[in-house]
Amino acid sequence: MSKVKLPRVVVIGGGTGMPVLLRGLKNLPIHLTALVTVADDGGSTGRLRTEMDIPAPGDIRNVIAALSDAEPMLLELFQHRFANGNGLSGHSMGNLLLAALTSITGDFYTGIKEISRVLNVKGKIYPISNESMSLHAKMDDGSIVSGESAIPLKNQRIERVFLTPETIQPLPNAVKAVENADLIVISPGSLYTSILPNLIIPKIDVALNKSKGKVVYVCNVMTQAGETTGFAASDHVQAIRDHIGGNCVDSIVVHNEPIRASVRDVYAEENAEPVIYDTEKLLEMNLQIIEGDIIDHSQSTLRHDTHKIAKLLFSLID
Repeated sequence: MSKVKLPRVVVIGGGTGMPVLLRGLKNLPIHLTALVTVADDGGSTGRLRTEMDIPAPGDIRNVIAALSDAEPMLLELFQHRFANGNGLSGHSMGNLLLAALTSITGDFYTGIKEISRVLNVKGKIYPISNESMSLHAKMDDGSIVSGESAIPLKNQRIERVFLTPETIQPLPNAVKAVENADLIVISPGSLYTSILPNLIIPKIDVALNKSKGKVVYVCNVMTQAGETTGFAASDHVQAIRDHIGGNCVDSIVVHNEPIRASVRDVYAEENAEPVIYDTEKLLEMNLQIIEGDIIDHSQSTLRHDTHKIAKLLFSLID
């Protein structure tokens, strides 16, 4: 009996948007791979990065938790953040475990593999690079801001982001995953500080532009102060294209229902507003538009609905 060949789906991203997509996709009949940003420098992650010179573990930790089928208590332990304790305060247990395993195995990716095995992770998780890196932004006034957490605080229009060291290399498995994917999903999240750092790494940009798989961008529902203020849906895609050249993004997923006034008010306090979904411009950019009511209405903050979005993405696989 011939074995059914499962479609290969790669999700690229970081931040809070990525785990939401992965939780829904992990139960579908696909080969799932997550390529995760390691440019974060805030909080527990930033401290471990500086002290141990390892790639940032925070986003990886959240992806492991999203793809894990471990006992709830074990997951709670993994995600536990210490509230006090000299030196421990603010650290998350999962970040410390990833740092410890990197130290034991001598390699960040090997550490991720080991912890994924222990926590019964479905799918593969690759850091976009096995090296520690720093993110910088050139602002529209020509000034340079360094550090992922400092960039949005400048509250100015970002012209482009770039990484140091310039010799940064992607994880070879990450490049291979992009080259062989049937569907590549660019997750929602902070556009300049969680999403683009993955796409601008040498070889990843080339692999994305050469890939025969469909490349779909799940657009943010709200703008983000200091990153995408005033951005319409087309501006998000244009930023991706400007950074990696080519027209590799061929589809965009947008939320097409009004957002409750009470939710809009909460976001307005953070200078965020719904992303305008400018159909004509998107069509001019030769994008396939996939629209739907894809947010979780039970939450007070806006999150994509993990099952609705997974179903929608699964329907895009040829």
